[in-house]
Amino acid sequence: MFILENYSTAVLFCIITMLCWGSWANTQKLAAGSWRFELFYWDYVIGILLLTLVFAFTLGSNGSQGRGFMADLEQADNSNLYSSILGGVIFNAANILLVAAIAIAGMSVAFPVGIGIALVLGVIVNYIDLPEGNPLWLFSGVALIALAIILNARAYQKTSSANASPTTKGLVLSVVAGLLMAFFYRFVAKSMFPDFTNPEAGKLSPYTAMVFFAIGILISNFLFNTYIMKKPFVGSPVSFSDYFKGSFRNHLTGILGGVIWCIGMSFSIIASGKAGTAISYGLGQGATVVAAIWGIFIWREFKNAPKGISNLLYGMLFLYIAGIALIIYAR
Repeated sequence: MFILENYSTAVLFCIITMLCWGSWANTQKLAAGSWRFELFYWDYVIGILLLTLVFAFTLGSNGSQGRGFMADLEQADNSNLYSSILGGVIFNAANILLVAAIAIAGMSVAFPVGIGIALVLGVIVNYIDLPEGNPLWLFSGVALIALAIILNARAYQKTSSANASPTTKGLVLSVVAGLLMAFFYRFVAKSMFPDFTNPEAGKLSPYTAMVFFAIGILISNFLFNTYIMKKPFVGSPVSFSDYFKGSFRNHLTGILGGVIWCIGMSFSIIASGKAGTAISYGLGQGATVVAAIWGIFIWREFKNAPKGISNLLYGMLFLYIAGIALIIYAR
């Protein structure tokens, strides 16, 4: 199977993860004019599953190192398969709330708050499981990102109040999504053998873990998304018949969103073999900066913001970038 050989390449993979995780939501924004996020999300999940299978039978099955996908699957311990599936279930519960928050509050709020909280808690949780990197620099970076979250939340509250729409629903959904998102990665990482060049009996390769992670997302989506379709956060209920009325472009946009996100997740998992799970996860969540830039400068989600909000947003971006730099330097 394909394995990274050095830390610098792992950092490059984490940067690609950051770009993918910060950009996939553009597909939701593109579809939003004619396509409800609950319907978009079915295709998004299909895109994730399809790409994990493609990677498993290509990158995960070729090469002289590690263990091929089919051989890995045959020897896998059920407890590790269930761990990856559980990671997918937890991720899906968090991500569907994040997607709802994007639909309500925009990318420039949902990502800095939701993913920022996930980053802070996720780095701590993953570091406790596998302590790698200088803790002083690592947690200094986490502290700066926590400050960035506070600035972003304050900017959103001031803007919504000034626009006579003082709703906190998008902010609350972002917070809950972040709290859940912090814990999914450790279950996927726990299922894998830590040294990808030395397979362990019963443990999974990163490619097998990703397939079962995606299966967990798909299975849980029949519960989570079906419920939200019937009792949406905003708007009237939608049905499965509405999904089949979507155009080819609607469905393709959702699948593309899932593929982009899955490239990021797969690269993050592959990079964790050299960078460690805490740093790989934390650096990938720098996607927040990418998403915030898309939301602020391209989608202009704060265009009606009162005077002074731009200073809060620029401060948020600066703190995020500084925090991510310290997380990289920690290794």
